[in-house]
Formats: sequence, C-alpha cells, structure tokens
Amino acid sequence: MSQVGGGRVLIAERNPLVIAALRGLFSESTNFTVVETARSSAELCSKLAFVEADCVLLGWQLDDAEAPEVLADLGRLGIEPRIVLFADTDAPSIVSEAIRLGVNGLCYQFEDPEILFATLTAVMKGRICIPYTVLSKIPNRPFQQLTSRETELLGMLANGWTNVQIATRTGISENTVKYHLKNLYDKLEVRNRAMAVALYTKERRRNAG
Repeated sequence: MSQVGGGRVLIAERNPLVIAALRGLFSESTNFTVVETARSSAELCSKLAFVEADCVLLGWQLDDAEAPEVLADLGRLGIEPRIVLFADTDAPSIVSEAIRLGVNGLCYQFEDPEILFATLTAVMKGRICIPYTVLSKIPNRPFQQLTSRETELLGMLANGWTNVQIATRTGISENTVKYHLKNLYDKLEVRNRAMAVALYTKERRRNAG
C-alpha cells in the first residue's frame, strides 16, 4: 500500500551510487517509498509486471538501453506507467526526444531534492510536470492543422479528462474519441496525451505572451 499523501516509486537507473543516494533520500521522506529498483530495460519491464508502482523514476542510460528505447520497450508490452525522467544532462536534443516519447515529468540530477519531490507529487496526481524552459526549446508544432473537434478534445485532455468523460460530454462514442485523438497525435507528431498536453500548454503560454 502507498503511504498517505505520497506514493510508490520504482527507480530505474544503472549507476549503483545514484540508486544508493536516492534510497537514502527517499528514506528521509514520509511521502514516498522505493518499492523496487531496476538497472536495465528488461529488468524494469519484468518488475512492472508484478510490482505496484505509482511512478517510475527513469535515468537516461540503463545497462541495455537509453530512455527512448526503454519507453519503446514499455509501449510494445502495453505497459504505461507514469514516468519521471531523471536526467543527468540538460542537452536539448536528449531531453526533447524523451519528452516527445511521452514522459510525464522531468527533473535533473543536479537540482534540489525538493524539486524532485514536487515533480513526483505532481505526476502521481496525474499532471504533466516539465520545466517551461525545456518546452520553449521544442519547435512549434502545426496546431493550425487541427480541426475544431480536435482542438476541442485537446483542451479537454489538458483538463485531465478521460476518454470516457470526453465521450459523455461531447456525445460521441469512445471509439470516435480514440479516432480523433490518433489524428491529433499524428498532426502534433507526438505519441500520447502527455506530450500533446505539454505542447498545448506551451502554445497557450506563447500566445498569451
């Protein structure tokens, strides 16, 4: 069972020193519990099949794969955990690629631990938590290609609505919702709702400015 006010974290990281440091950090928190660790993508996929975790804290480089490959492995298996990328670099190309593939949050290893805790908390509550300074480096996407229905659905995604809630509110079937979302993702060149919402948030901020 997860602790009140917090949740269960599975650490996926190849460096045993980083794992040890994170275990020590989480042991001092009353809000989080480290339920497992994994040093490879294969081990992570295996453990997620039977370990209950509210979030995966994913390092960029595991023993057998980099973060994009890990996310692809999870996708092929139909496993969709909430993921916070725990990056050891702020190189735009690396970070943008991981975000494009659908991480829910991003935190750097060189930041204050409180930022890590805040990011995990937000992601566990179903939010997207990615620094705006990172989103601002991602090229603008073709929002002008979206239909009025797709734009409407994107706004609903940003409000945290599920497919069932969207179908009920709009009066269309859940399958039709999925059809529209697939077209929306294709046009925005993203793989899931997490990145679609992140880009939508960036676009709204840019227009507001």
